Amino acid sequence: MERANEIDRAVNAGLMDYNDFIDEIGFMTGLPSTELRLRMNGSEPNEMLYEYIRDELKPTYKIGMLSNSADNWLDEMFEPWQVALFDEVVLSYKVGVAKPSPQIYEAVMNGLDVTAEECIFIDDSERYVEAARDLGMKAINHIDTPDTIANIRELLNA
Repeated sequence: MERANEIDRAVNAGLMDYNDFIDEIGFMTGLPSTELRLRMNGSEPNEMLYEYIRDELKPTYKIGMLSNSADNWLDEMFEPWQVALFDEVVLSYKVGVAKPSPQIYEAVMNGLDVTAEECIFIDDSERYVEAARDLGMKAINHIDTPDTIANIRELLNA
């Protein structure tokens, strides 16, 4: 586990090539690289959340994406209209640091030209949500989409 965490951090920070990462995880788990790629790329965009962003948030607010990623997967995973929703996209492998490092949160704030107090950060990892709160952001731990949308509305109306 220690080695897996180490290479995960390295690939997300852009210090390790994604193909080398897949090869090493394959060696560690005994899984073929083709199966690993399918498992790791199997996420589906959250249509309900993207429609909410497009219809209710985008007309008024700046939208950013912050992701720990080892490669630029945006065009593979998202429709062009979904990618176009983001005013700033910060991918960890491009900036050399990953969540929960404060520098990656600062990179997206700088790109959006906003302060921490003006941000609402959403993530499904409580660890990353807490890091955002430590910087002064409002933050939501995403569990399910209806609750996340309700929480965003509540914060915006506060």
